[in-house]
Amino acid sequence: MHAFRFAARRSLMLTLTAALLGASLVMAPGRALAQDESYPSKPVRIVVPYPVGGFNDTLGRLVAAKLGPKWKQSVIVENKPGGGTVIGTQTVAMAPPDGYTLLVVQFPFASNPSLYKLPYDTEKAFTPVILAGRSPMMLVTHAGSPLRSLKDVLAAGKAKPGALNYGSSGPGSSNHLAMALFENMSGTRMTQVPYKGSTPMLTDLAGGQVDVAMDLLPNALPFLKSGKVLPLAVASAKRTPLMPDLPTSAEAGLPGYEVESWHGFVVPAGTPTAIVDKLNRDLNEVLAMPDVKEAFAQQGVVPDGGTPEAFRGFIAKQVALWKKVVRDGHITVE
Repeated sequence: MHAFRFAARRSLMLTLTAALLGASLVMAPGRALAQDESYPSKPVRIVVPYPVGGFNDTLGRLVAAKLGPKWKQSVIVENKPGGGTVIGTQTVAMAPPDGYTLLVVQFPFASNPSLYKLPYDTEKAFTPVILAGRSPMMLVTHAGSPLRSLKDVLAAGKAKPGALNYGSSGPGSSNHLAMALFENMSGTRMTQVPYKGSTPMLTDLAGGQVDVAMDLLPNALPFLKSGKVLPLAVASAKRTPLMPDLPTSAEAGLPGYEVESWHGFVVPAGTPTAIVDKLNRDLNEVLAMPDVKEAFAQQGVVPDGGTPEAFRGFIAKQVALWKKVVRDGHITVE
């Protein structure tokens, strides 16, 4: 009889335990959902690894201005330039993975791993959120140049290897790597003239001290408007709406040559998937707003968007491309 009562109590306890466990499993998603719905519950920081001014800064501030009211939280833009974007990027790599620190990323995010010994692992330290937009690079020359087309540049670069020079923003910069890819694909050889930034480089180009350059449309626009710098081709698959008469590289004589700058957002690795998805949804909404599209267009940037997975794949392709360019061109930042 005693054994029967013991067995009955034991059976009852097992039944109750199973019921409680089942209830906890049912309730868990609800609790997680409640936590996700409460995000963000405090100020959010957007780190821009560039100085104030320029499109990356504009992107951070546009997004902050839109998300702040939507979230009913402060969204603070923090500029942390220096070290070829490494300083600001490392700041976010070390931040808690809780969704309260975002990083604006651009071209160097994919090229830096091949150029520098970084204090973080780009692939493992971050989770992609969204590709925000892209802006094409373009081949430009000065108004007095005898080079009037991309084909002229190809002919001159092949006729006297090394005689033609091009400006860059410095070793390892986006326009340096873009020209290295240009040389590789076209079978030409030119001489790099490095500057400390795009503006001094384009200023010298406008004055005729440099033969050609490959730079971003937003950077070149003021010089193009002055008439002192002339565009030869845009390095994109389609013509830019800002300059519909300008041929693409393929149309001008170099098929397959496409180089663009791009801009996006990442967060520290380990950020909960539900938060990454919310950030992605909200940022996609921002990118679709007419005034945001207009602000992008004024700087020659086309809004993008899409999923975190698509952005992860995009970054992986960019990392692989520039790794090959750096290796094949024996490029160093010294």
